[in-house]
Amino acid sequence: MTVAETERSTSWSDLSSFQRDVLEAIAHLESSSEESYGLAIQNRLEEHYSDVNPPRLYQNLDALIADGLLERSELDGRTNSYTLTSDARELLEESVHRRAEACGLEVTSTDGGDQ
Repeated sequence: MTVAETERSTSWSDLSSFQRDVLEAIAHLESSSEESYGLAIQNRLEEHYSDVNPPRLYQNLDALIADGLLERSELDGRTNSYTLTSDARELLEESVHRRAEACGLEVTSTDGGDQ
């Protein structure tokens, strides 16, 4: 377990597979400079899930906010945007490194980072 993992209240294994996929969907949207609002997240998830109903999505978004992994902000009077927190980014990066290591692959940073 890393220092970051011991300081964080939520670990990757605490999340459901759907919640992990929500974080990944938001990361994809953010990396492509798209707004990460509910319908955009739902559309991204439906590339891998046959049907994502809004109550399931929003319950999980709320849970991820409560866990400190997402922040919600208002885009307009009806639409909210969701962004990853630094804890969520760390969880995603740690997951990538664990998966790569399990496959005998090396992860190289393309953003100028240390890893």
